[in-house]
Amino acid sequence: MNQSASVWLVVMLALVAANLPCFSQRLFLFIRLQKPKSLGLRLLELLVYYFAVGLLGLALEQHLGQIAPQGWEFYAVTGTLFLTLAFPGFVYRYLLKHAR
Repeated sequence: MNQSASVWLVVMLALVAANLPCFSQRLFLFIRLQKPKSLGLRLLELLVYYFAVGLLGLALEQHLGQIAPQGWEFYAVTGTLFLTLAFPGFVYRYLLKHAR
């Protein structure tokens, strides 16, 4: 896989992973809960998905060559980007009225 395809794979996977907590009532897509997920559980799930996508990106970067060193700025920007990518799911879950 070339570098461009790896970047797009990570970005698209981040988009999907950032919205999974809001579109699924199951914890990590597998664990059925007795009560609906709270916002805190959704944020915890979002954090786990952030690190999972980050590890995949790190593995792809290692596969392509040497890993570039990152400081706190990198994690601040990628975390903010991940939260921004989660916005459509947040709007769907908390801001749109659903027929019950």
